[in-house]
Order: sequence, then C-alpha cells, then structure tokens
Amino acid sequence: MTENVVKDQPGEGRLAHAPSDHPSVPRAKVGVVLANLGTPDATDYWSMRRYLNEFLSDKRVVDYAGWKWQPLLQLIILTKRPFSSGKAYRSIWNNEKNESPLLTTTRAQTEKMTARLKALYGDDVEVDFCMRYGNPSTKSVLTRMKEKGCEKIVFFPLYPQYGSPTTATANDEAFRTLMKMKWQPYIRTVPAYFDHPAYVQALANSVREAYDGFATRPTKLVASYHGVPERYLMEGDPYHCQCQKTTRLLREKLGFSKEEVDTAFQSQFGPEKWVGPQTVKHVAELAKQGHKHIAIMSPAFSSDCVETLEEIEEEIRDSFMEAGGETFSYIPCLNDRDDHIEALLRVINNELAGWLSIA
Repeated sequence: MTENVVKDQPGEGRLAHAPSDHPSVPRAKVGVVLANLGTPDATDYWSMRRYLNEFLSDKRVVDYAGWKWQPLLQLIILTKRPFSSGKAYRSIWNNEKNESPLLTTTRAQTEKMTARLKALYGDDVEVDFCMRYGNPSTKSVLTRMKEKGCEKIVFFPLYPQYGSPTTATANDEAFRTLMKMKWQPYIRTVPAYFDHPAYVQALANSVREAYDGFATRPTKLVASYHGVPERYLMEGDPYHCQCQKTTRLLREKLGFSKEEVDTAFQSQFGPEKWVGPQTVKHVAELAKQGHKHIAIMSPAFSSDCVETLEEIEEEIRDSFMEAGGETFSYIPCLNDRDDHIEALLRVINNELAGWLSIA
C-alpha cells in the first residue's frame, strides 16, 4: 500500500534539478523491520502443510542433502505432521482474530515500537514486521518499505541468541529480496542481544514479578531454550554458548544460587544427538529428585508461540506432573511488556546511529 507515500516531483526536493519527465521518487526515510520466525495462515491441513513445507525445506533448519531429505519430507512427514501440528496450533489459536498468538504479539510489539520510534524520530522512520515463513513475508514487507521511500533499513531478527536456523535464515531471506531490487536500500542486520543489560533486566523483572505472585517459592527455575543438534555447536554456531551465558547473567541479576537455576533445551527431533539436557526429560528428573514446585521460562523466544504455549504448557508440564511434581509454573515470554520494548528500542537505537537524529 503506497497511497499516502509523500513523493518529490520534478522541480522539488531531491528532484529540484531534474527534468520535467523524471519519475517522482518517495521522500527518503529509514525503515525498521522486526522479523520473527513465522506462522501458518490457518490450522487446516493444507495451510499447515504449506507452512511446514516452507519451514522444513529451509537448508538452515534441516541441512541434510536434498536428495535424501525431500522424499522423506514430501512423502512421509508432510503427509502426517500437518494433522498433529494443526491440532497443536488449534489449542492455542487466537480465535477472536483468527491468527496465531505469535502473530498477535508481534503486531503488538510493532505497534508499541512504532509509537516509541515515531516519538524520537518523527516521520523519518517507518516500522513494520515480517515473518521468515508464512505471512507477512519478508519479501512483501521489504518491498513495501522500499516503495515508501526507505533507502536505509535496520533488519532486526527477534532472536536474542544467534542461531543459524533462526537469525541466519532470517537474514538470508532479506538478502534474497534485495538481490532482485534495482535500487537496493542500505541494510543493517541487528546482532544478537543475549547479553544486553536491558534484555537481561527485563527477564529478571519477569521472574521477580512471577515469583511474587506464587503461593510457594519454586525450588528450581528452568531456562528452556529451543534445541539444536550438537553438531551445530561443533561446527561453530554460537547459539548454545550464548544460551548458557544468558542463563548465567539472569541468575546473577536475580541473585539466585547456581543450584536454583538450570539450563535445558526443548523441541528435539530426528536421530541426531542434540545439545542437552532435554527439557521434557529434565523436568521429570527434577520431580523424581523431590522438587515439588518448579518454574520454567523461555528466554530464547521473544513472543509466546506453539513451543511455549503448547509444548511447555502441555507436554513438558505433563512430564513433570506425571513424575511426581505438584506445581508447574510457566513464566510467559517477554512479549510486548514495556521493559521488553525498551530493551529492543535500545538495541535499535544503537543500529540507527549515524542514520537518524532524535527530533
């Protein structure tokens, strides 16, 4: 949509010396794009199949040889998995808006960030969000940004810890879009912010607020991150190390002992060995050790999604309770909390340096 785009005509602005037949150009702006993982458009079989096909065909996500992986994916996995994944999404679906919670929250984050950035920079900045898989697509949003006059864009994958299957593939898709543009905008990709003080503070705030509301204090806080094959760590992906550091910084900010906080990894699939311990097994072991009340959080997710609202709140909760646990407390992701928006704003402002000045 470009109806309200302000453009310079020949004889004005940047076209002051252009001939009368020169095409008009939009007034120059800076864009900020918040990029998240993705969401299916609906929970039916074909919507889920399209989404899962795009996701699981990404070589950053599953890096097996195509001749080996694609027949398995197309003939077996995508025949069955859309049913189970659709059921999982239906259990958490935002029926009022007919969309996934991830989409609802990412839009809310973007609206709050737009207000904050507009207050600082006025109409010189445009803010939007995109998804790596599904809609709104990275291509459509970057194209729209360019049409609005964004000649410089800060592209922000909303993953605190860098990972090849998350941050890197988001950036890949942005670069692929630029490859097809006649006039490419300058682009800055935002680095991982796993140790940014404002991010760690927001995590600590969320834990303290949750603990203040509990009738009894949990004897263990589990920081559960999305897992990756151990091979990725050996091949140089820093994700596992950055997760460990986030947990340590959070523990230190909270003033908790090492015995009170554990790191675990969820969502494993396939035959390879993954980094561990595996969350679903770890919480059961905690229950067997006598922990009756544990709290669990997901610092790697900027928004609650199927991995938190369904996997943690159902599968992982059940594992703990069936092993003898009594109270399982999930601490929500940072979502659109004001302190989270403030943390993201500080990261963005650092990347805007030299491009925009506060109005």
